[in-house]
Amino acid sequence: MVNIQEELNFSLKLLKEEWKEDLQQYRNKFAYTSISDRKEQGVCWYPVMLKKSKIGMGDRVILELERTDVNQSHVFQSGKSVSIFSNQPDRQSQEFNINAVVNFVKRDTMVVTLQGDFLPDWIEEGRLGVDLLFDEASYREMEFALKAVQKAEKGRLGELKKVLLGAKVANFQNGTFQKLSNLNDAQNQALELVNFAQDVAIIHGPPGTGKTTTLVASIMDTLRYESQVMVCAPSNAAVDLLVEKLSELNINVLRIGHPARVEEKILAQTLDAKISQHPSYKDLKKLRKSAESYRSMGQKYKRNFGHEERMQRKRLMEEAKRIKEDAEHLENYIVYDVFQASQVIACTMVGASNQALKGMSFPVVFIDEAGQGLEAATWIPIMKANKVVMAGDHCQLPPTIKSITAAKAGLSETLFEKVIKRQPDFSKMLTIQYRMPSVIMGFSSSQFYQGKLEAAENTLSHHFGQEEPVMEFIDTAGSGYADQQERTTLSTLNADEAKFSLDYLEQFMKKIGIATFKQEKRTIGLISPYRAQVRKFKELIFESYDYPNLRAFEDLLTIDSIDGFQGQERDLIIISLVRSNAKGEIGFLADVRRMNVALTRAKRKLVIIGDSATLATHPFYDKLLTYIQEEGTYRSIYEFLSY
Repeated sequence: MVNIQEELNFSLKLLKEEWKEDLQQYRNKFAYTSISDRKEQGVCWYPVMLKKSKIGMGDRVILELERTDVNQSHVFQSGKSVSIFSNQPDRQSQEFNINAVVNFVKRDTMVVTLQGDFLPDWIEEGRLGVDLLFDEASYREMEFALKAVQKAEKGRLGELKKVLLGAKVANFQNGTFQKLSNLNDAQNQALELVNFAQDVAIIHGPPGTGKTTTLVASIMDTLRYESQVMVCAPSNAAVDLLVEKLSELNINVLRIGHPARVEEKILAQTLDAKISQHPSYKDLKKLRKSAESYRSMGQKYKRNFGHEERMQRKRLMEEAKRIKEDAEHLENYIVYDVFQASQVIACTMVGASNQALKGMSFPVVFIDEAGQGLEAATWIPIMKANKVVMAGDHCQLPPTIKSITAAKAGLSETLFEKVIKRQPDFSKMLTIQYRMPSVIMGFSSSQFYQGKLEAAENTLSHHFGQEEPVMEFIDTAGSGYADQQERTTLSTLNADEAKFSLDYLEQFMKKIGIATFKQEKRTIGLISPYRAQVRKFKELIFESYDYPNLRAFEDLLTIDSIDGFQGQERDLIIISLVRSNAKGEIGFLADVRRMNVALTRAKRKLVIIGDSATLATHPFYDKLLTYIQEEGTYRSIYEFLSY
């Protein structure tokens, strides 16, 4: 029997170790270093120009910034917290720093939303820069959640703790279930499990099996008998995808979170937007304006005025206070009304601790991509749940963990994985995948899913032509290509392999027909496990003149790390594995779950480029090479040397 209290104690210890390591890595990159050092580490843009500013949803100030030092690698991305600073002499004082959240970064442009309500005067003076901030708030919320779960003995949280950690068998209530015609048998069985499970249900969704479709169907089904549910995921992107799908089905969704962390197409679902669209919002604005007007008039009266002026000042300030209180009451009513009308409350796991959700509970909490969330983060929404439904795939990307020691000690094991092991009867795996031909699917099915995956009939038409193989491994062994470390980030790249990958892609597009690619909007994904290789691809395409055809396909071409491709698909996927060295070192290619993601993104053709001599030192890649030989999809780079 698992001693769940000891287990939670240990989880808390590992979380603190991760917190400490994350903070230390941040300090190493950032604290007590010069601007030039921070730029080198990728945690600072300086100098930046303010290109434009505007007022966005919820009267928030949005800035577009452009850096003048181009081509420097960085770690800024959507959702990150940043500080905008001026280089004036006393810029360390608070008035010369203002915090913001990154909306998005594209090449040398960054769009951010300010945390404050106004644009400071100094933003037009001096030289501006942007620093990355450390997100300590998430760790505090995770720590609070773990401690609350530890203490919970009675009540629903105490019950769920015992069920999810395997100290008590979960409950199931039998009943009649009406299958949905648009779902396959495995999907309907998952829906039935969600319907009748009383404590927890797991939807295990391997790549391309319609996990999101099934989860959305189960949310819709639950809303037949519940008025409101919560939907969560570890990342903003995963939450936004669910919000988009549910909104398309005319479900009233309320997206909790900072608007800068939300995709533009679903901004209308945010709390800020819904408040501004409420019928009473105009009255609220009038009250706020009136309160500010009275306050301004009151401040014109100085203390050394006569008695009558002081009394008038007092009356004006009291009136400002009264109107401000009326405005607060009206705002509370509007927020209450918005929440009451919402069928689905959507947020990230950590976002479930948002002040707006304080004291709320939900009959069912749905957690998507649960295989990517730290256990401590997963408990945050569960604290508000009567029943938990988790969907994900623990055979794909695990949570991102900075501390190798903590990961090895067990921090990388998610609550999703624990429930699958400890409550096996309450997990259903989806088995029919609709994305890729069986040849592409086959290896992952045998390695990760006990050979249970089946390719749906529609995948028979997923190719670039009857004669065009849907999978190829191009072996660079003996070519002289070698991996090397990027000096600033210590990430690994292989410049020759990057160039060959782009040459191959350009020739393939010509072979199929560039017009065909364009007309049929065939999407392309260039993937590498290493960010340095991703940067090399972008540099070769967008900063040289060697690949005009590829540059012209920017709207159909996605270049990203494997981590950035989870949950996505492209017609053509080219994977550059990078590692090629005499020692047989493969680095974090040894994380085979990451490779499972890469190998299962292609819809019509998968091309893997790598050095068999280096890769075969690892059992997983040795098996992959055997599979490729058996399927007759092996090719040597020497076949392409005329490119």
